[in-house]
Amino acid sequence: MVESDVYKTVLSSGQGLYKEKGSKFISKVFHVENEEDVKACLDEIKKEFYDARHHCYAYRLNPENEVIRSNDDGEPSGTAGKPILNQIYSFELFNILIVVVRYFGGTKLGVSGLIRAYKAASVDAIDHSEIVTKTITRNFDVLFDYTLLNDVMRLVKDENLNVIDQQFDNTCFIKFEVQRNREEIIKSKCNKIPGITII
Repeated sequence: MVESDVYKTVLSSGQGLYKEKGSKFISKVFHVENEEDVKACLDEIKKEFYDARHHCYAYRLNPENEVIRSNDDGEPSGTAGKPILNQIYSFELFNILIVVVRYFGGTKLGVSGLIRAYKAASVDAIDHSEIVTKTITRNFDVLFDYTLLNDVMRLVKDENLNVIDQQFDNTCFIKFEVQRNREEIIKSKCNKIPGITII
């Protein structure tokens, strides 16, 4: 779980490669938001590299309520999924899936060789990805009477709030985005304007 309001993720897909003793390790990085995304990416990889012996992977989702998983896909336990996951930790990334596809070259690499190969392939794919910093936010839905419009808009301007949606009628509605660590401050400021309802 991330204590601050920012976290790192990959913006686009990246690909890497590592070769040793005839074995080829092709790695791909994906930005994923949930386990459905993970499944779709894994299906895509298995179709693209249908003739590969192993499709090992690790993912880490949701900086607020972390979900992690790794899979050795037939490699000796702890030699594939864990080294991939360790690189995700090392680069402090969230909402990421790394899949490393192995084509066996006929020579066994041993436990340390496999760990080194899966680690190196993962790093190469991350190095070929665009890493961005994102902010954890909360959305506020606010209802108020039209007569309070000036007060609400002043709050939005003073606090530099990002308005996502708005409707102005007799009863007005605004949806805005707030950085997670400012949630209580903004809630308190809204509550100081009589007649505002946070829904």
